Amino acid sequence: MPERIIAIGDVHGCALELERLLIQLSPRAGDRIVMLGDLVNRGPDSSRVIEICREIGAMALMGNHERRLLRARSGSRWRKLDDVDMRTYSSLSPADWAYIEKMQLTIYARSFDTVFVHGGFAPGRPWSEQKARDVTRIQVVDKQGRGMKRSEAPAGCRHWSELWKGPPFVIYGHSPWSDVRKTEWTMGLDTGCVYGGLLSAVILPERRIVQVKALRPYYQTPQMWR
Repeated sequence: MPERIIAIGDVHGCALELERLLIQLSPRAGDRIVMLGDLVNRGPDSSRVIEICREIGAMALMGNHERRLLRARSGSRWRKLDDVDMRTYSSLSPADWAYIEKMQLTIYARSFDTVFVHGGFAPGRPWSEQKARDVTRIQVVDKQGRGMKRSEAPAGCRHWSELWKGPPFVIYGHSPWSDVRKTEWTMGLDTGCVYGGLLSAVILPERRIVQVKALRPYYQTPQMWR
């Protein structure tokens, strides 16, 4: 059968929604499942989400939430953990930590000329040469071309995806949109499940979108991109 890749947006501990989405997706033998990062934090059961990912053999990308937990576990970044982080930290099993430690920054699917990443890329630089801090956190780009989170950015910054010119095509998470966000060269799959929105997936090569609605909001809604 032809190769298929299923990419799933930010789950943020929403284990029941992930289970419902997988029922809708009905993965078949040979499918590659790519989690776009931020499996953990804010939702009700981060450990169960990682357990599900292990059970289905999913590959996972490093999100900013996983990166923060790993840096704290190394002993150097405890001051960066808030109450939500600490609840997740104490809930994770040795198998969960082992899974997180194997997360990649990017996954490139040559047959589709598509890169999967959690946050994104600063335009104008080769995607493969960008740093972990940038690709896990970037949302907007300032006038000097520097990538940053929206909460850190001055007025007038644009989302990086509006400026990205491929190839390759980029599928990403991290920026919560009210629905799947598409440009000519990008697709954003974080649709705010943990905030009461949708959990979204895309199936390649046809780029078919599959979604389930959150059972309820689990975390205070940030300002969503439209």
